[in-house]
Amino acid sequence: MAGMTSSARPHLNRRLAEFGTTIFAEMSALALSTGSINLGQGFPDTDGPEEVREAAVRALREGRGNQYPPGPGIPELRTAITAHQQRRYGLSYDPDTEVLVTAGATEAIAAALLALVEPGDEVVALEPYYDSYAASIAMAGGTRVPVTLRPHEGSFRLDLDELRAAVTDRTRLLLINTPHNPTGTVLTRPELAAIAELAVDRDLLVVTDEVYEHLVFDDAEHLPLASFPGMRDRTVTIGSAGKTFSFTGWKVGWVTSAPELVTAVRSVKQFLTYVSSGPFQYAVAEALALPDSYFEEFRRSMLARRDILARGLAEAGFEVFVPSGTYFITTDIRPLGEKDGFAFCRALPERAGVVAIPNAVFYDDREAGAPYVRFAFCKREDVLREAAERLRAL
Repeated sequence: MAGMTSSARPHLNRRLAEFGTTIFAEMSALALSTGSINLGQGFPDTDGPEEVREAAVRALREGRGNQYPPGPGIPELRTAITAHQQRRYGLSYDPDTEVLVTAGATEAIAAALLALVEPGDEVVALEPYYDSYAASIAMAGGTRVPVTLRPHEGSFRLDLDELRAAVTDRTRLLLINTPHNPTGTVLTRPELAAIAELAVDRDLLVVTDEVYEHLVFDDAEHLPLASFPGMRDRTVTIGSAGKTFSFTGWKVGWVTSAPELVTAVRSVKQFLTYVSSGPFQYAVAEALALPDSYFEEFRRSMLARRDILARGLAEAGFEVFVPSGTYFITTDIRPLGEKDGFAFCRALPERAGVVAIPNAVFYDDREAGAPYVRFAFCKREDVLREAAERLRAL
């Protein structure tokens, strides 16, 4: 028959056979079809600062970025990124050789892993992990080795002995995420020092996803892994404007690292998107120069929203792991008499008019993640109160 192929081989590359349509697409479609409040996918329901949005409009009107921007990113943004790292963390980078602008953090993750990992290399990653980590490791031909964060005294904690035991002679890279999505854990100074010591002792590269760096709460503190002894020149640090400035659709991310590592990542990135987000790069350059008061108010606002949703979830009967960072809350559904997060989340829109994400999608061991469900609180306070009220029906 015309158009048929004689090969029985699947069309999708075998490395990606386990990755179908993401759970985020499924749950967002379910939110639309049922008219539910979408606390699944992590995007705000309001835009960020008006002056930043106007900076993008101004760049568009003035013709800045409407054509291909420079491959590494516009100089203004690269300079703003280095100024931010210096001001916040005392980390010095050369904007010309040690910064690369990417199409969001997701591209930065993919480009870094494709650049640095070869078939047969092992990548140790903290589980549960953002779903693109597993796909990017698979595309690179690497083997992912999960080290699971487990509940302990109201939060998810890293077992450093388990991390050390996961490193073998085949380990190429540690993939670290702090503040951690989906659990909301923020790695502590002793934990990061131990990771740094391990990386130096075993001569490992580290890719660290720090996109929630400005969303830390209570007594938690974000400490870049690159700031620890021996780590600056072996760490690829990934940042993003989307989470900090609430313009997730602009897809502006970046990598900072030593020149040879940035060059490696750029060598891959040029064959992915080449360049992206031209006018938005100018706006993000201005956003990064906002006064400290913006970042503090942003954090306070998200903290208030966290507390609204956490209280509502607890009143609805969930066990709540109050996050120290990010804008996600992980819950345990077993106090509600449930144990299957997938079934629970697929039924929740009809039962309560709310959409959430089953944490099992972030685990290699689906059983380990089965009873946990993630809710996003990056929504308006009135929306969170309404969601909490609906969840009380459970």
